[in-house]
Amino acid sequence: MNNKFSIAIHGGAGTLVKGMMTPELEARYKNDLQTAMNAGYAVLEQGQSAVEAVEAAVVVLENSPLFNAGKGAVFTATGTHEMDASIMDGKSLNAGAVSLITGIKNPVSLARDVMEKSEHVFLAGDGAHEFAKGLNYKFEDASYFYDEFRHNQWLEIRDTDSFQLDHSTKKDSKFGTVGAVACDKDGNIAAATSTGGMTNKKWGRVGDSPMVGAGNYANNKTCAISCTGSGEFFIRGVVAYDVACLMEHKGMSLDEAANEVIHKRILEIGGDGGLIAVDSKGNISMPFNTEGMYRASKNSNGEVEVSIYG
Repeated sequence: MNNKFSIAIHGGAGTLVKGMMTPELEARYKNDLQTAMNAGYAVLEQGQSAVEAVEAAVVVLENSPLFNAGKGAVFTATGTHEMDASIMDGKSLNAGAVSLITGIKNPVSLARDVMEKSEHVFLAGDGAHEFAKGLNYKFEDASYFYDEFRHNQWLEIRDTDSFQLDHSTKKDSKFGTVGAVACDKDGNIAAATSTGGMTNKKWGRVGDSPMVGAGNYANNKTCAISCTGSGEFFIRGVVAYDVACLMEHKGMSLDEAANEVIHKRILEIGGDGGLIAVDSKGNISMPFNTEGMYRASKNSNGEVEVSIYG
């Protein structure tokens, strides 16, 4: 098939306040976004699947300390890291997800193994670690995930009841998640999402990122979506599936459906954030209702975008 192929990635919505964002830091963010986008795009260019492309892109973002996933994961209330990830194949509707993961360098790869090497969709905590050990995953020492900025973020609020959704100086602004969506040469689509959760989170809190239909979804009939935002609201609004549903049952285009959900439906219930979306024709949409969203996209028509602010 001579399909337009494309990839879009995000590194979280709600950005560092402009005053804290130095030109040097902005350049580092954009560089890492570009590296991740290009990694995923190269996979598509070689004719490989959308699933392989989204995993490749998210691995790069997980390996960057700038984003709240993998290496840059934030600290929980007890000073540890609990990471979540999911991946979904729009062709088969197969999906894999992991939650409350510690010590795994690339949670997205473990999510893919759950999808392809287990009978299940979603594994959490100790059981997920057991599954990983069975596949000979290497467990990284806590020092691998240590990032000074993240640690200081945590120390500021450690003994309080507040928690923080990353990237911000105010505790009510958000969100650290990374994700990728892609359409391959065969017109198959996929989505992957990974996160380190909330700074100072308690009680094994899980956000929307590993939840199929909430923070991550893919179906060739409609779209592939990866979300970033106030997870509790994205779960209640079943946001990723909501976009697909509007396309399937209301006949909306990708862009119409994505904008309806982010600029209307999620706001109505008090949620904020953004999403990246792709359909099986390779069209891309990246709406957000925050001051910014770390994002990048590239398609086989040669159109490229790497942006932070609105």
